[in-house]
Amino acid sequence: MKPILEIKNLSFTYEKQVVLKEVNLDIVPKDFLAIIGPNGGGKSTLLKLILGINKIQKGDIKIEGADSKESLNKVGYVPQNTNINTDFPIKAIEVVLMGRTTKERFFLGYSKDELTKAKDALRKVGMLEFSNNKIGSLSGGQRQRVMIARALFTNPKILLFDEPTSSIDVRGQKEIYELLKILNEKITVVVVSHDISIILEYASKVAYINQTLIMHDINTQNKNFDTKNAHFCEVELLNMLGNKAQKSCSC
Repeated sequence: MKPILEIKNLSFTYEKQVVLKEVNLDIVPKDFLAIIGPNGGGKSTLLKLILGINKIQKGDIKIEGADSKESLNKVGYVPQNTNINTDFPIKAIEVVLMGRTTKERFFLGYSKDELTKAKDALRKVGMLEFSNNKIGSLSGGQRQRVMIARALFTNPKILLFDEPTSSIDVRGQKEIYELLKILNEKITVVVVSHDISIILEYASKVAYINQTLIMHDINTQNKNFDTKNAHFCEVELLNMLGNKAQKSCSC
């Protein structure tokens, strides 16, 4: 299967500080990739490079074989800080329409096709009945669903999330991950998260980033270790605990 996202020999520095070093990553269609690692390890920088926010200094990023700068319309992004003013009187469907990439009709209102696409995106996240509700009247989990609908508006091939449940209660977190699981049946999902439950229940692969990148295939428990550096992360810990639990089971 051809990768939908290819990262080759990617390195990045802020002034003289190395943030990413020779990062290589292939993501195939319908992967559910969790990106973990310490604060300052390069997770957010990697997302910014994929999204074209930071300029690539060394290496390549390709989306479906094309330069990432030419293919950003194939990527939907939900940031950690959505910057939505909950006091501003904007409806949920209007937030979704903010996801459109063409601005030609900005002063002319929205086309029938755009409104149809916005409603379809809201339907996919279970928020169609709240289309005309003010964004400030929704719960944190509902607002996050609307933001996901905004990312879905352009019918992307990949969805990128930066800490998607950081400001949501436990029940809402579970609901968001269940939604991502459903979306993942058709769309590749990449999530930056400190939530260890995403590794246990949802991710098919985990990338640990601390300047360099180390991949873990959760389904097969295959690990590509960086032999030059000692590495022990949550994935190894979970694997150890799982093995101990199996050995202690008398059934």
